[in-house]
Amino acid sequence: MRVSLFITCLCDAIYPQVGEAMARLLNRYGIRLDFPESQTCCGQPPFNTGYWDAAKESAKTMIRAFAESDFVIAPSGSCVGMIHHHYPTLFKDDPEWLKKARHLIEKTYEFSQFLVHVLDIQDVGATFPHKVTYHPSCHGSRLLGVKEEPYTLLSHVRGCELIPLPFAEDCCGFGGTFSVKLPDVSGAMVCEKVRHITETKAEVLVGLDMACLMNIACRLQHEGKTIRVMHLAELLYEGVKQNA
Repeated sequence: MRVSLFITCLCDAIYPQVGEAMARLLNRYGIRLDFPESQTCCGQPPFNTGYWDAAKESAKTMIRAFAESDFVIAPSGSCVGMIHHHYPTLFKDDPEWLKKARHLIEKTYEFSQFLVHVLDIQDVGATFPHKVTYHPSCHGSRLLGVKEEPYTLLSHVRGCELIPLPFAEDCCGFGGTFSVKLPDVSGAMVCEKVRHITETKAEVLVGLDMACLMNIACRLQHEGKTIRVMHLAELLYEGVKQNA
């Protein structure tokens, strides 16, 4: 089967190690990720700001890029949520492209979804002897419905002490252009999120979306906190390497 990586903008430009961790982890199960170079942004920024024509063009590029893929995997519940929930809206008046969009939707998964539901993997054989807390990003958990999958994977990591995050489902305040248009509100939200993370006394914060993790990491750094911030794929692969 042809399994393709949708890297997403932030991971491609700022956190390429997340894509590398995904590829190396999946390679252990005989999956060699394909990377269509014509892929682009999922279209979420223009969609959320009302530029739907621009969002359509991004969506069409994505649909074409992954037309031959059997599965598409991304390290972002937000971007996958855009494909699943908003592509049908973009093409509601265009039957031809709506059909193509639905085909992409059917085969597109967030990373932890793919591991747990498609590959039926709950234990990757990782060891990570640290105190960890998990932040469930808004779009991944609310739009895409990714809730139990990351907990399932983390619960099987040896030595990992998973500490509940107070008010975990509260937004971190990023929200893409929200943080630009309403910086004071956004700033207050991320300060509150960091306060709750600090209360757990965790050594590591893990999540599924680098946009949220970037926002939180920057605030942690600004406050002089030493809590490490990792994508789930990074944590799992680092844990696997320890046992190699």
